[in-house]
Amino acid sequence: MAADDKKKPIPSSLSEVETYMKNRVGLGDSFDFGVRKLKILKKEVHFYYVNGLCDTSIIVQIIKEIVGINNREKLSTQLQAIVENRIVHQSIQPVQTLDEIVDQVLSGLIAILVDGEEKALIVDVRSYPGRQPQEPDTEKVVRGSRDGYVENIIVNTALTRRRIRDERLRFEMLKVGERSKTDVALGYIKDVANPELIKVIKKELEAIDIDGITMADKTIEEFLVKQGYNPYPLVRYTERADVAATHLLEGHVLIYVDTSPSVIITPTTFFHHLQHAEEYRQSPGVGTMVRWIRFLGVAASVVLLPLWYLFVQDPGLLPDYLSFIGPSKESNIPILLQLFLADIGIEFLRMAAIHTPTPLSTAMGLIAAVLIGQIAIDVGLFGAEVILYVAVAAIGTYATPSYELSVANKIGRIFLLAAAAIFKVPGFMVGVVLWILFLAGIKCLNTPYLWPFLPFSPKACLQILVRRAVPGSRIRPSIVHSRNRVRQPAKS
Repeated sequence: MAADDKKKPIPSSLSEVETYMKNRVGLGDSFDFGVRKLKILKKEVHFYYVNGLCDTSIIVQIIKEIVGINNREKLSTQLQAIVENRIVHQSIQPVQTLDEIVDQVLSGLIAILVDGEEKALIVDVRSYPGRQPQEPDTEKVVRGSRDGYVENIIVNTALTRRRIRDERLRFEMLKVGERSKTDVALGYIKDVANPELIKVIKKELEAIDIDGITMADKTIEEFLVKQGYNPYPLVRYTERADVAATHLLEGHVLIYVDTSPSVIITPTTFFHHLQHAEEYRQSPGVGTMVRWIRFLGVAASVVLLPLWYLFVQDPGLLPDYLSFIGPSKESNIPILLQLFLADIGIEFLRMAAIHTPTPLSTAMGLIAAVLIGQIAIDVGLFGAEVILYVAVAAIGTYATPSYELSVANKIGRIFLLAAAAIFKVPGFMVGVVLWILFLAGIKCLNTPYLWPFLPFSPKACLQILVRRAVPGSRIRPSIVHSRNRVRQPAKS
């Protein structure tokens, strides 16, 4: 839409408004975009709406009240004020331009116009189609809340406010996408979050110039952090309202995108992607144990296969009590090729599991485990140890809380495996160093990716390694540069 159209005022004649709607928005062409015309006190009153995005019962109630004006009021020049007073709804906003009317109506609100007036009343009667809050599949816990975010931004902000009833909690709404005009909300706690971080994120969001963000939060992420081909995630996603609320209280800034059940958490480090809500639903001792086991699984997903292959190449590296490690039979297929084929096979199974209907997934698992795995060993395609170690590495991948991090670690594992195959022990050692240097060089929104280890922060490192009790965690993480470092209400 041209800049002149965006500033075009609402004409006083409703026939001109209707002509505009027909020519620009498709009134009469699109079956779901409609207008309801009423005669109130001898004046025309028009309702513009989109079927499927509005709550019809509320609209019917509003129409009843406005039609009732004919029986209760005398002729008046202040009809719009009377109509506004009769609208039985808590959310009414006047607008002055045609573009504002179009944006709001296409977002699911209704516009009420009175003939002879150059102002429209916007009433929020949105009722988006979607599911009810339920536990996210990727962030399940044994104990804890089961209400996760959904595709409705209003529901998502409400789930957050239910947990943080602070008058300083803010949700700034923006519209992104020239055609999609997707609602994007910036969430933060005013006296906790870093104002410079808020300003930078808001500036980046306002600078997005694209037709639409149909891929929602992922498109926002690519504009925000400019990741390029770096496989490692620079923001964290969550579908849990309790996780989002916890990060808000720490001083993070959250980005809510309509049509997406995931919320973007910024800024984040490598270790933010290793946290899980389950650690905080158990006692500190149990939570610490769970955390260490998870760290072990993540480490296994990266270095286990390259290390095992080094030992296969040079059994002399193993002490005597570990001499049993390594294939006991000769194989016609090189071990390195077996590892790559088995790893690719795991990816095939993962993709198949995503695209397989739930009733068939169990059968697919049996086929993969019994027919493919065992028969492949029997015919000599794979060695038994190859299947074992690839399976352990895959389990470590699935134990990683962040799906994006698990895929990035898999790429890191392939890199280390190739380095170990070509240059043996020196290649593996140099590969590990280069991998760590690569992670250390990542910086997103002025946040070092390997903090608190690089740069080193002893207290923060301790909190990474040990799940502290909540009463003992009174200081917010320094990496977010929060305005209020102590976890306590600000004195008013």
